[in-house]
Amino acid sequence: MSKIKFQIDSMDKQILDILMDNARTPITLMARKLKISGAAIHQRLKKLKDAGVIEGSKFSLSPQGLGFHSLAFVGIQVNLTSGQTHHEVFDRILAIPEVVECHSITGKYSYMLKIYAHSNEHLKRILVEKIQSIIEVTSTETFLSLEEGFNRGLPIEIQS
Repeated sequence: MSKIKFQIDSMDKQILDILMDNARTPITLMARKLKISGAAIHQRLKKLKDAGVIEGSKFSLSPQGLGFHSLAFVGIQVNLTSGQTHHEVFDRILAIPEVVECHSITGKYSYMLKIYAHSNEHLKRILVEKIQSIIEVTSTETFLSLEEGFNRGLPIEIQS
C-alpha cells in the first residue's frame, strides 16, 4: 500500500508532540489545549495515520518491571549452507521470545539482535542454547548494556 504525500504543519506537530508525551491524552483535552474542535483533531489523526506518519498505538512495558534485568546487543555472523536462506535463519531467531529486535545490517555481522534476559546466566543460556545452536550461526559477539543513556523518538520537523 503506497502512502500519500503529506506535509506536516504546525498544528500536526503540536498534536504529535502531545501524543508522544502521552499517547492516551483524550481528544477533548487536546482540542481544548490547541483551541480547535475534537472533529478537527480526529480528521488530522486520520490523515497522519493514512500518510504513515503514525503507526498504531501501544503500551510500553518496563522490562525491569517484568523481571528482565539484563539487556544485550548481539551481533551474529551467518554462513548459509546449501539450500538455506536468510529468511529461514531469521524465522528461527524470530522464534526466540527474548529477542525483541532483529536488524539485518552491513559490516562484520549479518544481524544485530536486541535481547532482554532475566539475568546474565539467563542471557548465557539464550546465547548458547538458542542462538549459537542455529547451525548457520558461525559466531556471535555480545555487548552488555550497562545503562540506557536516553531513548527518544525522531524530531518532528514542519515541512515547507
